[in-house]
Amino acid sequence: MAKFLSDEWFAKVKELTDDAGELNIPGPLKDLTINLNVALADGSTKNVHLAGGQFAQGTKAGAPVTVSVPADIAKKIFIDMDQQAGMQAFMSGQMRVEGDVTKLMVLQTVQPSAELRDLLEDVKDITE
Repeated sequence: MAKFLSDEWFAKVKELTDDAGELNIPGPLKDLTINLNVALADGSTKNVHLAGGQFAQGTKAGAPVTVSVPADIAKKIFIDMDQQAGMQAFMSGQMRVEGDVTKLMVLQTVQPSAELRDLLEDVKDITE
């Protein structure tokens, strides 16, 4: 297991993704780019982005939306696939959104392919 958003975690996720082959990412998710500023427990911030349905380190120039969120909430949303956690965090002010908030709606409406669901389960299994 690897700590969420650590360098080891990103390496393991890349390995799982490479092994998974074609993920058949749905069009709306494939076209989505979101920058994330994730507040870690130690007080630092990890900058990551979601592009084409996959996480990567750093920010992506030209992303239409940036989300600032604590790591535990990011993990619930993106690893546990808990859409309610995202809505609750937004409503309570734990999640701040800059840019086109409508882009986030894709995350609530798009259904991942079977291949992507399998990959997400594998990622969940290696994430602490």
